[in-house]
Amino acid sequence: MEILQKPILTEKASALTEKANRFTFRVDHRANKLQIKAAIEKMYGVNIVALNTMVVDGKAKSRNTKGGLVSGRSPKYKKAIVTLKDGETIDYYANI
Repeated sequence: MEILQKPILTEKASALTEKANRFTFRVDHRANKLQIKAAIEKMYGVNIVALNTMVVDGKAKSRNTKGGLVSGRSPKYKKAIVTLKDGETIDYYANI
């Protein structure tokens, strides 16, 4: 099970990073907080002060086609917001 799937790089997540030293990741929906914390600390070598998780519901989407209106949902996912110790940071692009 790959616990960390990818970092979330939205405007809202960037504002959290600049304001409160918090970083956002998309994680496996089966992972718990202890597994997520261990994976982030191992991958980036940082100390985590707090970890919040949430399940984000998928958006309802619809489009018009020749056959009529097609509606569905984008998949839901689990998101983790990590607060680091002061002075520490995560460089998302170091592991590429």
